[in-house]
Amino acid sequence: MLELLNQLDGFSSDGVIAATNRADILDPALMRSGRLDRKIEFPHPTEEARARILQIHSRKMNVHPDVNFEELARSTDDFNGAQLKAVCVEAGMLALRRDATEVNHEDFNEGIIQVQAKKKASLNYYA
Repeated sequence: MLELLNQLDGFSSDGVIAATNRADILDPALMRSGRLDRKIEFPHPTEEARARILQIHSRKMNVHPDVNFEELARSTDDFNGAQLKAVCVEAGMLALRRDATEVNHEDFNEGIIQVQAKKKASLNYYA
């Protein structure tokens, strides 16, 4: 930690960008003026954006025409982009396991359930 602080103090006018999903556990010394003193939050995507993200990550999949991405987006209220991608991966794997030629709406629903379970397990890890 000390080396990182020394490096941050040694930068000239060049900017430094850092990212974390756990700002709550950062050392306050990192956040002091002149180091990482600006905080830019990127909120979770809106419902419309979540539907679009699901569509983007499943565009190379053979998706059944009855899949309703808007409905799926309503079930992913607190998901970020990476978690939405994980939903698509899980849905694809579920379809593969049942030797299906298309990924259906139920595969996506089950993918959401699996990602939610992983989210909950991850939160328990930090508790």
